[in-house]
Amino acid sequence: MRRSAGSRAGLPVVRTFRELVDLVTERPGLFVRYSHGPERDAEESSRDYEADVDLPGLSVTTIGPEPWWTRPAEDWIARRLCKYGDLDEGQEERRRPWLLEGRVVASGPDHEPLVVDTVPVAWIGESAIAEAKRRYRRCFQVGQDST
Repeated sequence: MRRSAGSRAGLPVVRTFRELVDLVTERPGLFVRYSHGPERDAEESSRDYEADVDLPGLSVTTIGPEPWWTRPAEDWIARRLCKYGDLDEGQEERRRPWLLEGRVVASGPDHEPLVVDTVPVAWIGESAIAEAKRRYRRCFQVGQDST
């Protein structure tokens, strides 16, 4: 993970999927958020637009494997990263994934954790995302559900 002149908010960028997996497994409790970044998120709160209600924290998703997960951590992390990648589709201004720490204060309308006291950790770079997408497509029956 390197800091680069191109990294927004002065955060380091996780450049490879391997770096992402190492970081997530070495630092349990990290979250991932797709947004315009920590600086912008500090100025606004998450919102339930359907109900027209402000939420009491930032909407995030867990990225570390659950204790019951018996497959490789890489599979879980790739899946979690890819399941929320479509949040960027149709957006005028692109949202990017970034890692953060925070304290869970509630659950949002989609059962997602809502966190406060956030500490930005790193941006997730394009190469890491591309590697995660390849693994997700290779290791899962993408689009299958329980019906």
